[in-house]
Amino acid sequence: MSKSPQPFLVTRRKDAKTFPLTLNVSCGLPSRVCREWIRRSFQNLPDVLAAHRQPKSKAAATIGALALIAYLKNNQTVPVVKSDVTVGQWLELFTALETSPRAARNVARNRPNSIDTIADYESYYRLHVKDDAFSDLKMDSANDEDALLLLGRLGARQLHAGRPMAGTRTYEAVIKFVRMAFHEYGRTRQRWINPFQHLDPPQGIRHGRSDTLTDNEVVRLFAPGVLLDGMERGVCAAMFLAGLRRAEIVALKPEGRDWKTPKLTVRRAWQKFDYNGRVLGPTKSKREREAPFDGVLQQAVRKLWEENGRREFVFRFKGGKMPTPHWWNDHFHRWLERAGIDTGGRKIVPHSSRHSLASTLEARNVPLRYIQELLGHRATYRPRRYTCMRPPAR
Repeated sequence: MSKSPQPFLVTRRKDAKTFPLTLNVSCGLPSRVCREWIRRSFQNLPDVLAAHRQPKSKAAATIGALALIAYLKNNQTVPVVKSDVTVGQWLELFTALETSPRAARNVARNRPNSIDTIADYESYYRLHVKDDAFSDLKMDSANDEDALLLLGRLGARQLHAGRPMAGTRTYEAVIKFVRMAFHEYGRTRQRWINPFQHLDPPQGIRHGRSDTLTDNEVVRLFAPGVLLDGMERGVCAAMFLAGLRRAEIVALKPEGRDWKTPKLTVRRAWQKFDYNGRVLGPTKSKREREAPFDGVLQQAVRKLWEENGRREFVFRFKGGKMPTPHWWNDHFHRWLERAGIDTGGRKIVPHSSRHSLASTLEARNVPLRYIQELLGHRATYRPRRYTCMRPPAR
């Protein structure tokens, strides 16, 4: 009788002091989870196991492997799906973090779904699919014609002001959600035929370059009398000179600043920033990045601390509260008004600051991959250093 494989395997690389980790099904985890951990680095361990990411010996690596197995077992909460499950029942699993099959798979890769993503899935299902006849079909019996009829019904549905849903970003997002759920269903059912496999996904409508502020308009934002205190000046500088998102700005901690290089290390952001029940989590790209820590922003941070005191997070008022989305929108339009900036029909919102910075860098012939990395978009190129972006000269 053959000997059963070990629950896990850690071996030391000959050319480096690292221990690749491989999990076997004998550890008690599903095979789909074990496949995600074949010769993986301990650097990929979840954040709660960060203390085990750099084992110095095989004994320490063994302890880290056992901790990972225990963690993954505690997060394998997805219920067993019966073969007669309906489309509605299957889609509903994706509306909660605890039951989503995709979330469980991403946990094994240390890339868990964000709360914002799960909230989007819940709204797509509840508002557009839950009451449709497609939800009552069995997953194993839904065919290509059923899927095509769903696309047609959703496309003809009227949104606000009688606008058809087809051709909107909402339509694109809902269909992508349903396609994703059906693809996930087929990952563990090899003989099952996906009714969406021969239907092309909807193509998003691109409206050209996003509305931005010009270099001169950005300079006017920092003119005297526009930004009245350290909070306003610091937030505006973080938006237009560092390219940070709102949820990343209010999640910035003092240890994320390097005054000498100078640079900012962006590690976290607030999930569900626009709603109650905010939760501190990873950035949108689920990886940390570096951003320029301009002198204007440095001075603003020092002034902010003089006015409100130093706290756990950099951008906080005297009482410890963070700038809310309402504060953001209200003050942003005040800045435009004080600076005498006429939008001229342009849709200028707080997020336009990131597009404005990207346009400025592109006009200065900065490589596109550098800009992607700076803004936290997916890119394979990592620049060697970051330069501070000051407002252009008058």
